[in-house]
Amino acid sequence: MAREFTLTPHEVPRVETGLRRIVTPLPAPASLDVLAALRRHEPRAMQGQPPIVWHRAEGFQIYDNAGNCWIDWSSGVLITNAGHGRREIRDAIAAHANTGVLVTYAFANEARARLLSRLSGLLPPELNKIFLLTTGSETVECAIKLSRMHGLQSGGRGKKVIISFQDAFHGRTLGAQQAGGIPDLKTWIGNLDAAFVQVPFPDGYRNTEVSFDSFLRRLQEQGVEAATIAGVIAETYQGGSAAFADKTFMKALRQWCTGHKIVLTLDEVQAGFGRTGTMWGFEHYGIVPDLALFGKGISSSLPVAAVAGAASIMDLAAPGTMSSTHGGNPVCCAAALASIELIVKEGLVDAARSQGALLHERLRAVKERFPCIGAVQGEGLVAGVHCVRAGTKEPDGALAWAVVERCFEKGLLMFAPVGPGGATVKICPPLNISREAIEESAAVFEEAFAESVAARSREAHAS
Repeated sequence: MAREFTLTPHEVPRVETGLRRIVTPLPAPASLDVLAALRRHEPRAMQGQPPIVWHRAEGFQIYDNAGNCWIDWSSGVLITNAGHGRREIRDAIAAHANTGVLVTYAFANEARARLLSRLSGLLPPELNKIFLLTTGSETVECAIKLSRMHGLQSGGRGKKVIISFQDAFHGRTLGAQQAGGIPDLKTWIGNLDAAFVQVPFPDGYRNTEVSFDSFLRRLQEQGVEAATIAGVIAETYQGGSAAFADKTFMKALRQWCTGHKIVLTLDEVQAGFGRTGTMWGFEHYGIVPDLALFGKGISSSLPVAAVAGAASIMDLAAPGTMSSTHGGNPVCCAAALASIELIVKEGLVDAARSQGALLHERLRAVKERFPCIGAVQGEGLVAGVHCVRAGTKEPDGALAWAVVERCFEKGLLMFAPVGPGGATVKICPPLNISREAIEESAAVFEEAFAESVAARSREAHAS
């Protein structure tokens, strides 16, 4: 169920460490005019996040204009892989903006060419064509279109089914939501295209059937034959849970798709650019998809996204038939180039792996303490803490919400819970977070969890 944080300021304990500072009631009274204006003018769908007005952001910290400071466990929803407000990125944006070339549509620009060359040098050689867009949802729409174009070419008009996975999140545009597997995001749009079929995601927790035979059986139960499938799309890890698929399953899926001329797409919008401790999330599986989709952490700042794939698929669209007004915007390309250079130069992929090991160690220790944590999933600097009713896998969204709210009051910032039942606390700090900050924020998280569980217990006894 959707929730909203109150805009009525309330007193919270003062916090003052070297990394966190909470010195006002929350939300900060100085922020109320901005928060109220947004609620007055924006649709309700834009509400639901902790009530902080971002005033300044540096590295792994967020500041408001009232003197409060949070350690950031959100990365602006997995965007700032290289860290917030990096001077190198700001300088690259300013330098290109000063040329006066702010838009080019599909006309050539040097920044776009340099970004494509840099990406090509980092990607597997099989992914030798790249199409730049602005958002992750756009890349999903593009992948659906290319998969169906490829299906039409290789198998005729009947080869159009798109297979995706339950509980998946692929974006908020119409096609992306049909490919997604979150019921609350699908019921209100109706089943507009019966050629989108979902099967369980083989993560070993929510779905314990991880064999590839179970995947084939699920297709058979829904009357889907391989000859009718144009594409399979999966998040490298599921955004709502940080759950990775079984590795043996993914290798079998890769072989099966190749054998049946089915386009395999991996949605790397959250996983790419070092987030999981490898440059590309699909490296964890030892496979290369036909199409890889990128966004969010590509620039650590401005909106840019990319579809990478083999020329045999990417070149199916004729000249002028697949473009984007703001795709490959030169200012965004300059930002992306600067971000990628920081990730490579500063070894942030290795940092995500080593700091992520520490983060997951601390989170697993919290899980051992509380039976209401069903699982901790993820790799590198992304984790999902599943809040459940003790002894079950039933999602406990109210507990997850309480934990996020208490963390906010203690100077640790996350976005609202996600995943099944809104019960997964998602953790994804910038990749340049320090070891000291992980230790401190993990302790804050454990403290907030303990307080939330204790409050739940008091409420139960009072009733």
